[in-house]
Amino acid sequence: MNYTASEVMQFVKEEDVKFIRLAFCDVFGKQKNISIMPTELPRAFSDGIAFDASAIPGFGGSVRSDLFLRPDPSTLAILPWRPEHGKVVRMYCDIYNPDGTVFENDTRAILKKAIAYAAEKGLSFNFGSEIEFYLFKLDANGDPTAIPFDSAGYMDLAPEDKGENVRREICLTLEQMDIRPECSHHEAGPGQNEIDFRYSDALNAADNAITFCNVVNVVAARNGLRVDFGPKPIKSRAGSGMHINFSVNSANNTEGIMSYVIAGILDKITEITIFLNPSEQSFARLGAYKAPGFITWSIENRSQLIRVPAATGEFERAELRSPDPTANPYLAYTMLIYAGLYGVNKQLILPAPTDINLFTADAETLASYRRLPTRRSEAVQRCLESEFIRQHIPDSIVQSYCR
Repeated sequence: MNYTASEVMQFVKEEDVKFIRLAFCDVFGKQKNISIMPTELPRAFSDGIAFDASAIPGFGGSVRSDLFLRPDPSTLAILPWRPEHGKVVRMYCDIYNPDGTVFENDTRAILKKAIAYAAEKGLSFNFGSEIEFYLFKLDANGDPTAIPFDSAGYMDLAPEDKGENVRREICLTLEQMDIRPECSHHEAGPGQNEIDFRYSDALNAADNAITFCNVVNVVAARNGLRVDFGPKPIKSRAGSGMHINFSVNSANNTEGIMSYVIAGILDKITEITIFLNPSEQSFARLGAYKAPGFITWSIENRSQLIRVPAATGEFERAELRSPDPTANPYLAYTMLIYAGLYGVNKQLILPAPTDINLFTADAETLASYRRLPTRRSEAVQRCLESEFIRQHIPDSIVQSYCR
């Protein structure tokens, strides 16, 4: 529900809200927050709430450390796991410098800028993520272990699938926060799960991805479990991806718009990979256990980097299969928007689809295809050499990712 600032203050008063969490992310997409009391809410909306930015990764040093959080009232959500009496709500925030200008390393603001640029071109993007994660047991002291919660396989049922009730609780909690899960199931790895939620506009989709990770962590902890969103938690088993479904709408009904967008992403994928796969562990996942390793596309084929699923009407989309859950969704969606717009502006011709199984193809066949970076150092180098990246991402964020 899209509240205004005045409506939020009225809601807080009428619904016995005692704490307001002002949420934001560091440059790597890790959620942070400050809790304020209701009496401070008018000041938060008008002037912002100051915090020490020097303690946040990627936000700068100690010399000029003050930044301000101003809540976005349209993101108001009750946290269902907090007490019913003396409720706790959360709003995502925009980050400002003391002089009132937008903080350049606010990745949410960077995404908003990309959305506005696309709108100038008459285009709007929708995204929906399929986020995979592992559940591990805790020991007798409550400390994390490397023991998976179960040994079930892909889409297995209870009792082998012990994560069924955990996923149910996650989905119900998301629904209470106005996020619509579409499906959930056990994934291929032991203790591995997947929950998909409905597509939405780029900003809401990124906010929802951050909320999703928070909810999964909370629900897992309530069930005595540890969540691992890493791309390769178990070396010899399937990695976890964050498959990104995307579509584009043209106000001018531009013909072939989706083919240009896909072509642009294929063209720029190696330059933006560090933002889609930022960890060293990311590159242990790519190219193995159904994770893509080559820069190709096809219809329905799950061995490809981009596949176009069998769907019609509002569900027509393309799916990018390389990103993993360590990506900051604000930056990931930003990069896909700009790469897609590059393809539109240049009217890039989409190459022929690759209608073979790349997971079983021989080395001679595979040699004819471009590869995704196979090491983090390679992805870093492609990013640092990219004029495209310099046009759209502040150098301080590039340096944070490329260290």
